[in-house]
Amino acid sequence: MPVHRQSRTARRRVFQAVVLLSVLALAPLTWAWLASSGHRAVAGNGSSWLGEVPEAPVALVLGAGIRWDRPTPMLAKRLDIAAALYHAGRVRALLLSGDNGRTGYDEPTVMRDYLVAKGVPGDAVVLDYAGFDTWDSCVRARQVFGADRVTVITQVFHLPRAVTLCRTAGLAAFGVGDDSSAQWPGPTLAYAAREFLASAKGFLDAVVLRSEPRFPGPPETSLHEALTRHPPR
Repeated sequence: MPVHRQSRTARRRVFQAVVLLSVLALAPLTWAWLASSGHRAVAGNGSSWLGEVPEAPVALVLGAGIRWDRPTPMLAKRLDIAAALYHAGRVRALLLSGDNGRTGYDEPTVMRDYLVAKGVPGDAVVLDYAGFDTWDSCVRARQVFGADRVTVITQVFHLPRAVTLCRTAGLAAFGVGDDSSAQWPGPTLAYAAREFLASAKGFLDAVVLRSEPRFPGPPETSLHEALTRHPPR
């Protein structure tokens, strides 16, 4: 084969390989977006968005960091949405899933204290101390706490992955996302870029490996008890 034809063939194969790798890299993001389509809403200003959220027994609030025993701005927004859903009667109990993996760092307790200060009854709040990532939070909500239908609360950029992972874990999940990212563009852009890799990990955990949570834990009755104390209005 002439050298110039070999060169064209090599370039074509390199191009095809690049295209294939690009498609494979974007596949988890596409999977999350398509699988969560029709199961997402954005929390905007005012209360009109509440009508887009179907009623569910439980709101699953995913942790997003604390500083000096206070929620980060991103986490505070998630908790504000959870409080609004509770006060509007769209959910009856709140499952707060966060990181308590080291001494002196307790996301769920900080989240609970914030919500109680917002008027949410403490006995409507349940804490999951082993929500180390989104997949763990979703699986534990189903397997440990016995949830079957939840409203997942996070930021908009994270919403497709969160909803899809929870639905893959066996939950009938709808998601509500905060979109006030203009208030903290730096951290939000970093989190959004992280979604590229996180979606690949989520796909691997949920679809390929069906990974167990880091701490599977025995079944708990705390969520059932909270729902019993707060029946449908």
